[in-house]
Amino acid sequence: MPELTIIEAINTAMHYEMAADNNVLVLGQDVGANGGVFRATDNLQKVFGEQRVIDTPLAESLICGMSIGMATQGLKPIAEIQFMGFIYAAFDQVICHASRMRNRTRGRLSCPMVLRAPYGGGIHAPEHHSESTEAIFAHVPGIRVVIPSSPARAYGLLLAAIRDPDPVVFLEPKRIYRAQSEQLADDGVALPLDVCFTLRQGTDLTLISWGAMLTETLQSAEQLASINIDAEVIDLATIKPIDKATILESVEKTGRCVIVCEAAKSGSVASEISAIIAEEGLMSLMAPIIRVCGHDTVMPLFKLESQYMPSVAQITSAAKKVMEFS
Repeated sequence: MPELTIIEAINTAMHYEMAADNNVLVLGQDVGANGGVFRATDNLQKVFGEQRVIDTPLAESLICGMSIGMATQGLKPIAEIQFMGFIYAAFDQVICHASRMRNRTRGRLSCPMVLRAPYGGGIHAPEHHSESTEAIFAHVPGIRVVIPSSPARAYGLLLAAIRDPDPVVFLEPKRIYRAQSEQLADDGVALPLDVCFTLRQGTDLTLISWGAMLTETLQSAEQLASINIDAEVIDLATIKPIDKATILESVEKTGRCVIVCEAAKSGSVASEISAIIAEEGLMSLMAPIIRVCGHDTVMPLFKLESQYMPSVAQITSAAKKVMEFS
């Protein structure tokens, strides 16, 4: 089996599904001839042609609107927005049309489209290139939001997203696009949506994160193990809907929880997870929940980027703090 990075796994998943289903197509700015700004769609146009890998103008509303129209008529578009910070121009199409299509038509039409976008900071990019605004989409009924954190999950979750009959916003943590690789069989086996993945078993506290921040979270878990704190690490993976059962089961076992995300803290997905635990798992807690998040500011330019994003030291400090309660 070849070793693939996240970006290669995403490309491989799209290639597999396009070969298996002629209704699957790709569209977006520079996705064809150039293979996308991060080369996620590299060589797809050469293999499948210009009618299935379509270079569009720089117009996010058009990209999303075309995808919705195609999806309602039996196609399965995979639309790429170059960076999450450019996705706001497509909000009207996503919120007013993609998310409501099944409800609006009383089930007569669905909208099987995937809206892909690189998201998050950590690559020294300019303004609008480092957004982590997944909570905005998570708030919209009718939209599923998925964020992979490894090559295997990128491959399996993207296959599942393409096959899903409803719209999926698929956010790709670009900071770790090429940071890790693993052996991966291109066998077309999808991973389940709407479930968390437990990456590390533990008994003392639960660490929950998603996307690129899983890197720091797992490193923190290793640091904690060196001082005899046994942390369970959960990859949320599907941001909406949240797999409450896995989270509550873990917190019932450990009694403590730290939630890590690089998005601004106010109104974040971390806040929603905290509310779920407070409402449905309060009696399992032995300590207050701590959120380790980004700041309620615009993501700064690269000189201050490291000051914005949660660090291993901050996660470890939060974990030690919850362990002080007994």
